[in-house]
Amino acid sequence: MVVFDKPKSLVDVPLHYCPGCTHGIIHRLVAEVVDELGIEGKTIGIAPVGCAVMAYNYFTFDMVEAAHGRAPAVATGIKRSDPENVVFTYQGDGDLASIGMAETVHAATRNENITVIFVNNAIYGMTGGQMAPTSLPGQVTQTSPYGRDVKQCGYPVRICELLSTLDGPEYLERVTVNNVKNVRNAKKAIKKAFQNQIEGKGFSLVEVVSTCPTNWGLTPDKAMKWLEDNMLPYYPLGVYKDRSAKKEEEA
Repeated sequence: MVVFDKPKSLVDVPLHYCPGCTHGIIHRLVAEVVDELGIEGKTIGIAPVGCAVMAYNYFTFDMVEAAHGRAPAVATGIKRSDPENVVFTYQGDGDLASIGMAETVHAATRNENITVIFVNNAIYGMTGGQMAPTSLPGQVTQTSPYGRDVKQCGYPVRICELLSTLDGPEYLERVTVNNVKNVRNAKKAIKKAFQNQIEGKGFSLVEVVSTCPTNWGLTPDKAMKWLEDNMLPYYPLGVYKDRSAKKEEEA
């Protein structure tokens, strides 16, 4: 009896990510969900500009490379041109919450029938560790060596809270993958987001609070601890919008 196996939608190659980075866990969860829903043949992923820029190397289904921040616009075009496709974007915080903020907000407010996987590690990873829209107050980065000064740079952007104020989105949830329980919850959220699209319910976004040991200057285990002590208090886990669940409660 096989207890644990590699998802069929995940290519059997080494990942390029740094030790302790959680992109690999998230990739696996996406692949497991695609397998379980039986949608590999009609799934199309949109790869971002950022650490996951080469995500197309790791999945067996079709992937499209988008310009920096434009993944929701590309996903919208693909989904509208062939609604039978299951289309998702996979984006980091610099990609989604900075240069791509307009695409994110407008895709959400239009309730485009796409799925967004948003990886929030509070820093620009691929380009060397600059301050991101999600960097915490006081957080040291390459462009904030004395810590993020909110008087000069403003406060971090909380994407789930921001999008929850819009009428459009169907489903918004923030998860993390720092332990077994949270990995299972993250998979459940990702599966729900894909299922919503299959059922035609509209825009679903799952934010995954993640680590970046290299640019945080921490070992993998200390990065997990830093996430628990600093990121989770500022980015609380939970469901921020679920229109279907609300309708069921009201019924």
